[in-house]
Amino acid sequence: MDNRNVFVAIALSLAVLLFWSAFFETPKPVNEKRIVKENQIQNKNKANEENNDIVPNINETKVQVPVSRKDSLKKAKRIKVENDKIKGSISLQGGILDDLSFKDYKENLEKEDNVVFLNPKESENGYFVETGWTSIGNTIKVPTINSIWSVVGNETLSKNNPVVLEWKNDEGLIFRKKIELDEKYLFRINQEIENNTNKTIELYPYAQITRNKKPEDVTDFYILHEGFIGVFDEELKEDDYDDIEDKKETREANNGWLGITDKYWMTAIVPPKDTNFKSTFLYKNAFKANYILNNPVNIGPSSKKENQIRLFVAAKEVETIDSYAENQSIEKFDLVIDWGWFYFFTKPLFFVVDYLFKITGNFGIAIILITAAIRIIFFPLANYSFRSMAKMKALQPEMTRLKDVHKEDKVKLQQAIMALYKKEKVNPASGCLPILIQIPFFFAIYKMLFISLEMRHQPFFGWIKDLSAQDPTSIFNLFGLIPWDPPGFLIIGIWPILMGLTMFLQQKLNPAPTDPIQAKIFMFFPLFLTIILAPFPSGLVVYWTVNNILTIAQQWVIMRKTKVKTV
Repeated sequence: MDNRNVFVAIALSLAVLLFWSAFFETPKPVNEKRIVKENQIQNKNKANEENNDIVPNINETKVQVPVSRKDSLKKAKRIKVENDKIKGSISLQGGILDDLSFKDYKENLEKEDNVVFLNPKESENGYFVETGWTSIGNTIKVPTINSIWSVVGNETLSKNNPVVLEWKNDEGLIFRKKIELDEKYLFRINQEIENNTNKTIELYPYAQITRNKKPEDVTDFYILHEGFIGVFDEELKEDDYDDIEDKKETREANNGWLGITDKYWMTAIVPPKDTNFKSTFLYKNAFKANYILNNPVNIGPSSKKENQIRLFVAAKEVETIDSYAENQSIEKFDLVIDWGWFYFFTKPLFFVVDYLFKITGNFGIAIILITAAIRIIFFPLANYSFRSMAKMKALQPEMTRLKDVHKEDKVKLQQAIMALYKKEKVNPASGCLPILIQIPFFFAIYKMLFISLEMRHQPFFGWIKDLSAQDPTSIFNLFGLIPWDPPGFLIIGIWPILMGLTMFLQQKLNPAPTDPIQAKIFMFFPLFLTIILAPFPSGLVVYWTVNNILTIAQQWVIMRKTKVKTV
């Protein structure tokens, strides 16, 4: 087998894996057994719904004429919500959390406005969380999303300072919500019912997250999941917005959690532990993720019953999410951060980079240090690979001669090349294996840099003010010398160009393909990756460029030792 063909295959395969789905949606494989099982579950749930009509209030969120966020916040009386991490309010119309922003995170570097996450239902980007009760056939008068609650006592929700909301149905039932907030992102909602009638009441508690529309900046390719997410009896389930628009997903479990995740932020609701519940992801005028308990809460005459819900509206900070997963005993809650296929590589890499960041104070330097550390770890493997490539490069003149001698007979040419490999004790595939072993680490660090909230708005040096954003310079306006703002597809900055140049130099140290078509592909590949990687986070491009420079240095030293011509 010709070693050059192997390298061409690896390079093109990497390009397809990394970038194809950025432009084309890859069809999901069909699992017939899974489809049959899910159809059976859906038929069962549909039958139950038709018989019992136990559903949360999901039909009153369609916005006919959206109003501004500012105007919608004035439509109902509110109670203030604030701690060290978040700021917002709870609407007394419906008793819903529909106004929240993150105090530690800004919308962008140019403005000081905090990231606004939750919005009232009347606004175009409505995004809110409701909790409540429902009954079989909706025969019992319960509070709805339009009911007006009253405040009992304290009117500001903060750490160690809960609020109590109350609503009466004028038929002998009193509904209360005691809402508590910790120092970060956890709300505890204790729902209580006081039954002052002379009969036993059966009600089903539920919680629901509603989002009016799909976010405009959602990442629509495989490197990151954004949309519906949940863990049901320790099984992770992820559904895209487009999937839920086409078909709702219903699941049952005794433990777990569910919610909606963005790249950096998320909402999640956690049912009571060891309690059977039904969860539904659906689209009906808006995107909804909800759960309802399968067994009712029975409230006898002149008695009270309660039900607790945990709600997270959070920035996806690794340390915070891991702490909640452990302290709150929530199964696989850390998977709300999309660590990807190489979870056991990606997450440890993050902790190493985060540690280096805390030491150096610069995330870019931390990336460079972790790149160097990975090169050191794979130094022996890389040496083995480069020695093999050096030997192959040394054989290039003889292989060219053999091609001229046997240009009319492909079989004899192949036999002559194999005899040459045997004589010189060269294995053409030996240079590929070390590269293949390193591929999982490459994807792991790529994933880690792409998803890390901790890298968002972190500066490097010079013109790089945000390592999570693309290099803002462009060769098409001479990197700012010409007073012209090129369109997005023409923004090819200094770091992507440096990455392309280092890849080109690295190719020059490798054995040159004798096939002219392969040679043209190799010549084009650095330019191709420069254009493709230009919009990617500059932190990733810095990593790739530094990795190329270290690779060139190591390869050049080995070729000098083996006395192979490097130019």
